[in-house]
Amino acid sequence: MSHVLSRWEPEDGHFWSKEGSSIANRNLWISIPCLMLAFSVWMLWSVVAANLDKAGFKFTKDQLFFLTALPALSGASLRIFYSFLVPVFGGRRFTAISTASLLIPAIGMGFALQDPTTNYSTLLILALLCGLGGGNFSSSMANISFFFPKSKKGYATGMNAGIGNLGVSVVQFVVPMVISSAVFGAAISGDGFLYHNVKNNTDVMFWLANAGFIWVPFILAATVAAWFGMNDIASAKASFSDQAIIFRRKHNWLMCWLYIGTFGSFIGFSAAFAMLIKAQFPEVDVAKFAFLGPLAGALARPIGGILSDKLGGARLTFWVFAAMATTIALGILPALHAHQFSVFLISFIGMFILTGLGNGSTFCMIPIIFQTERERACSGQGDAALKQARLDAAKESAAVLGFSGAIGAYGGFFIPQGFGTSIKITGAPDMALYTFIGFYVSCMVITWWFYSRKKAEMPC
Repeated sequence: MSHVLSRWEPEDGHFWSKEGSSIANRNLWISIPCLMLAFSVWMLWSVVAANLDKAGFKFTKDQLFFLTALPALSGASLRIFYSFLVPVFGGRRFTAISTASLLIPAIGMGFALQDPTTNYSTLLILALLCGLGGGNFSSSMANISFFFPKSKKGYATGMNAGIGNLGVSVVQFVVPMVISSAVFGAAISGDGFLYHNVKNNTDVMFWLANAGFIWVPFILAATVAAWFGMNDIASAKASFSDQAIIFRRKHNWLMCWLYIGTFGSFIGFSAAFAMLIKAQFPEVDVAKFAFLGPLAGALARPIGGILSDKLGGARLTFWVFAAMATTIALGILPALHAHQFSVFLISFIGMFILTGLGNGSTFCMIPIIFQTERERACSGQGDAALKQARLDAAKESAAVLGFSGAIGAYGGFFIPQGFGTSIKITGAPDMALYTFIGFYVSCMVITWWFYSRKKAEMPC
């Protein structure tokens, strides 16, 4: 099988039905588990940080929140570069290489977490390296967007990102299980730690190193699948300078702002959720609930993409931001003040669902915006110009999908840091939550003015 596709015309109905659809879906279903593993490695510290004290690591709440936030900072920064690398190296090769790179933080954490005398600076370096998983999102989304026609992009990007986002929930669910037994034996898992559970008055053994080692065999399998099963698209080749035109596109920057509000909220709340529960509801067993929010958000993302294909991405995005601001004001804040965990949990799961819907809707908007813009620019110039405009739009929208994903991911740093700073200064997370409400209102205004109102500049 040739790994390079010399002809790729997904907008041609005959080509799509004859061969395009099967090739595109094969690449999509290999991409999804690679991206899921990337998210799992990226969010490892959101679980590990909440268990460090049990293993004898002595850090402050502010230091622990910083450990959960740091992978988002490095991941978001790497996404900026990863956004432009698929057209340079090819989607198959870069997916395989970037997936294999996840072995570095997974193995490194496995060894470092065996010893409670490991210093804080070493853990900070490993947290930064977990950002390799965050970077993979931009290259993965840019790659998949090339394979599907305009009418299917909402579905394709929603499935890739939505199921891929499940890695955030998977890590919250899997890690507490695997650290409870020496699944790899003492030679790899280490001697383990004895922890006295005050709530149950029992002594419990656990092996924190497994939080890193458990991902190694799956990363190896996904790397092999990507290398031998995916494709590069010859027509999708482009240099960095070709793609850099997006920095002159106004809608690139507007969509980056909106994506901070959707994906930034999803990944930021995912990173902070366990620590926030532990800080505000110390009587609650965090492991039983921490995975629920990210799971709900990840499952909602494909639905957001599918609904946007039918209803319009801008309309759905506007109401998502309105509902997010309302949920904080009427659900989360009152629940914190009244110390009602059930209301807090339900409200936060609602927030995760809204972020998932918004992730899908914003990524459905981007290809439509840039294809419409390029088609308008070549209006009346003939079929050849239209074909070239669509090819240019595909390259631009792929770059914007990756770049907006990079900028949006900074929310994964600022949200945990916002909670940590708010708690440190005021003793409560209220200050951070009011800031989030103000930001969501700004996103509503941008969405309405440019995309969702009647006679909007770029309805989508």
